[in-house]
Amino acid sequence: MTKKLYPLTFTPVFKDYIWGGRNLEKLGRELPAVGIIAESWDIAAHKDGISTVNNGHFAGYTLVELQDELGLDLIGSNNLWAQEHGKFPLLIKLLDANRALSVQVHPNDEYALANEGNELGKTEMWVVLHAKEGAELIVGVKAGTTPPKFRAGIENENLEPYLHHLPVKTGDHVCVPTGTLHAIMEGIIIAEIQQNSNTTYRVYDWNRVGTDGNPRPLHVDKALDVINFEQVEPSISPPTLISDADGIRRSTLCANAYFVTEKVEMDAGANYHGLCSGETLEIWGVIEGQASINDLKLDAVQFTLLPAALGAFSVLAEQDSVLLRSYVRS
Repeated sequence: MTKKLYPLTFTPVFKDYIWGGRNLEKLGRELPAVGIIAESWDIAAHKDGISTVNNGHFAGYTLVELQDELGLDLIGSNNLWAQEHGKFPLLIKLLDANRALSVQVHPNDEYALANEGNELGKTEMWVVLHAKEGAELIVGVKAGTTPPKFRAGIENENLEPYLHHLPVKTGDHVCVPTGTLHAIMEGIIIAEIQQNSNTTYRVYDWNRVGTDGNPRPLHVDKALDVINFEQVEPSISPPTLISDADGIRRSTLCANAYFVTEKVEMDAGANYHGLCSGETLEIWGVIEGQASINDLKLDAVQFTLLPAALGAFSVLAEQDSVLLRSYVRS
């Protein structure tokens, strides 16, 4: 007998990269008693981190094991390519940039598959959950930047003339296609939706050392291969309104070949009715307030995976709430 499908939650995988802190505790996240935590991989099925189901009759399954058992019933027919390649399509993270991340770039699928084995490129997006006063991101390059000038800046440890700083505040979102030169600067907590990849090419790491006392490796040649130098001084884009009725306001934040992410703002008592009919999984996350999806209650900040073959579902706002909804279109 096939086990009944339901909204799934997971035990996250924590990463202690040197730029992290303890700020995810502010989001209600239970962290290890000591040490820094840079990232919480909330829904992950990557060789560098695999989350485990912690609710219902699939509790104890890793996400990899669950995909092995359920296949397209879990991820959906829109993700057939991922199933054929033994990959889960998305990766959901929280990031605590207690210190600045490195200046870096991610390749596209073609470059990654040619140079990094069976690894994918990394299209991603960020939703700023918290930003200190004056917080900034680095996104794209300044006008006049060329590859030779940029390489010289790396060699001379003087990249600042080529980095585009973008002020951000809580609630902002940024779409980060492959080839985007970027860095998350200190004092920011972010929810990240991305391709299931961990391929990062660093070009500058603020002259700091890793936990072993040595500088972390840079990947200058590969980075210069993939940086989009035509992405000049981008700005924050507003959400695109989809609908606003019955106490539910839906807006598109990012839409690309790998995922669509919506912001869903709900008044207390509002009820959204959806359907997972087999084409795609849906990943919902409460980032403000509290909501129930079927019988699962979620506080901020929590994510759940709705299997593609789940069928009808409802999202009830227990209080005024803001949610993120991600899925893969055909």
